[in-house]
Amino acid sequence: MHHGLPAPGLCLAKREGGREPTRMVEALLSLRINGEPAHVAAPAHWTLLEVLRYRLDLIGSKQGCDKGDCGACTVQIDGEPVLACLTLAAAAQSRDIRTVEGLGWAPEAVEGCHPLQDAFDRWDAAQCGFCTPGILMSAEALLRKVGGVVTREQVREALAGNLCRCTGYTKIIDAVVDASEQLHAEREQPEQSTGT
Repeated sequence: MHHGLPAPGLCLAKREGGREPTRMVEALLSLRINGEPAHVAAPAHWTLLEVLRYRLDLIGSKQGCDKGDCGACTVQIDGEPVLACLTLAAAAQSRDIRTVEGLGWAPEAVEGCHPLQDAFDRWDAAQCGFCTPGILMSAEALLRKVGGVVTREQVREALAGNLCRCTGYTKIIDAVVDASEQLHAEREQPEQSTGT
């Protein structure tokens, strides 16, 4: 099901005034998503979000406002959080795309669960969950960038573009700080055991 979007293949659209139909041009895209190559045909004007959701069935990234206001579609390109609803899929070729589905494959994930996901569960940081994938991708980029324990102010700044209608953000911030503390403690353990 494509939720009102053009079906795969060349699509015919009537020109204004009912004249001859025009063909919607599709592009063959070579993407790298969550460490795996993906080759897909999609209309040349489609965003990365549309390709992820409607051609590759990676539905973790949510289609919210479609104008860059809510952050529900946040993914990472080359490690940086970006709004997939404002990024043309063609512009993401030959770059490293990471979606929320890829968090469970990260080196720090345990049994398919990233420490951020675990912290969100423990702190009850998600309510309806619609915004959660985008928040997780923004937060994970922050944790990787800082590499140590993050401050509440750093979390607030990193999540400024991610809107949540259900919560007051407090538990979300608590969960991100907690995950950073857990990750930092795990990194410190090998050093302590070797005496360095």
